[in-house]
Amino acid sequence: FPPAHELILKENPILSIIFTKTPEMATETSTAKHPKGLYVLFFTEMWERFGYYLLLGILSLYMLDAWDHGGMGYDKQTKSDIYGSYLGLVYLTPFFGGLLADRVLGYRRSIVIGGLLMAAGYFSLAFHSEGAFYLGLLLVILGNGFFKPNISTLVGNLYNDERYKGNKDAGYNIFYMGINVGAFICNFVAAYMRINYGWGYAFAAAGFGMLIGVIWFLSGTAHIRSADVMKPVQKEDLPLSRILLYVLLPLFGFAALGWIIPGNIFGTDSNDAFLFGSLPVLAYYTSLWWRANIDEKSAIGALLAVFAAVIVFWAVFHQNGDALTVWAEEYTDRAIPEAMAKPIESAGMAQTLSWPADSANVYFHNLPVAERPAEGNKLRLFSTELYQSVNPFWVILLTPIVVGFFGWLRSKRKEPSTPEKIGYGLFITALSALVMVACVSATDIENEKAGGWWLWATYGVITIGELCLSPMGLSLVSKLSPPRLTALMMGGWFLAISVGNKLSGILSGLWDGYENKANFFLTNFVLVFLAFLLFFSMRKWLRRVFMEKAGH
Repeated sequence: FPPAHELILKENPILSIIFTKTPEMATETSTAKHPKGLYVLFFTEMWERFGYYLLLGILSLYMLDAWDHGGMGYDKQTKSDIYGSYLGLVYLTPFFGGLLADRVLGYRRSIVIGGLLMAAGYFSLAFHSEGAFYLGLLLVILGNGFFKPNISTLVGNLYNDERYKGNKDAGYNIFYMGINVGAFICNFVAAYMRINYGWGYAFAAAGFGMLIGVIWFLSGTAHIRSADVMKPVQKEDLPLSRILLYVLLPLFGFAALGWIIPGNIFGTDSNDAFLFGSLPVLAYYTSLWWRANIDEKSAIGALLAVFAAVIVFWAVFHQNGDALTVWAEEYTDRAIPEAMAKPIESAGMAQTLSWPADSANVYFHNLPVAERPAEGNKLRLFSTELYQSVNPFWVILLTPIVVGFFGWLRSKRKEPSTPEKIGYGLFITALSALVMVACVSATDIENEKAGGWWLWATYGVITIGELCLSPMGLSLVSKLSPPRLTALMMGGWFLAISVGNKLSGILSGLWDGYENKANFFLTNFVLVFLAFLLFFSMRKWLRRVFMEKAGH
């Protein structure tokens, strides 16, 4: 066991407690500790997500910032279009990455390839040019396709050992915590680098973080070698060459069709191209169910139903980097209390504005006259990027509580099944949108700022929904997928995220069209609640399939 892992756990008692003992381990069904490989994957994912969420936290702000200030100078509609397309594509490529890992590359090799591609993408973004911008996004999109489905698959494979099998849900919760440790830290680094050195240094920090993750992964590969097992192809499986012929080529053909059709069905050419291009991939996943043998058909069908239901969750959840970032930038009171001003400014994470020199800044548009600084003085604000750390903060804080709660229910033999947890996640997510409805209703946003605690509240509620849904979805895919299709079905989970992410950009693009912003958030509530009702209608069938196939 690498001494570096032991040192980190020794210096981080909270992580040590989480990794060494969870409530599930005290139950009748399992007393084993988590596999050692989880340490390796936890910190690898932590550094990968450090880079990914650093980019996500500043991407909208970078695109809106003026060109002569180092940004791209795009308008809000273009920003939302690119944001949604990037988020959609970055989770579409895991379909191909999972397929190549299952058939050709294996999981560990795919993860290393993906990590290096993403690092190159972040370093490309550090150069201020339109060509470098799009090249960087492309490399991150391709790299994530190789990385994301395969590291999640390895986590599940580690728990195929009977000693750990009963703790798989908890294992994915812990792994998910690694995601959010990286997501929490990165925004402070992004704010410091962007404010003190410029956008390029912030993107370069993401690249260095990804390289650390790859080195860490390679140093601990001995502990995950046993989980890197490719299953033999079955007679029901299409050859790889035919999949590329029947899926990849039609994907580009449908995308081109969506781009060139007169007018726009979904608002912009890129929206049409993405959603049209997704159709061949969606058709391929449907064909998996159609061609499956009798033993696999129900499990694949259940997974496809879950994928369909959670698309709306991601459409709402990933507005944290778009609509809610705009809310933090323009409508939230970000003034730093006087007692905290010097430490925050010394740490290089305060945005400073002067009146009237910066009067064109959007923050002044609805700031009461009495709160403007005197002429020549500075107004110190929390950097907008820091609000991107609120969600991962809640994840880190609430993960032990959620894991403990479900462990307590398990000890009482009342723990919900994994599909039921996902259903609860949808319902709680719908409630988070109502928090913002209440925020807008209680604030005259044209003439005053909303309190920052509203964002803390809505992120707190949606985080509970996220913890019930996202890590449970990864666990469900691992439990129900036929072994030979695990990474491919993990790619299907990320395909659902992909479509949801693109829809998040489409929804956020409607932001300016809502005169009453409360109706924007109310629309989010209605969409997620309808998805919950759909999921609720399938609960008995999903539970039955889960009991039969997952052995619970």
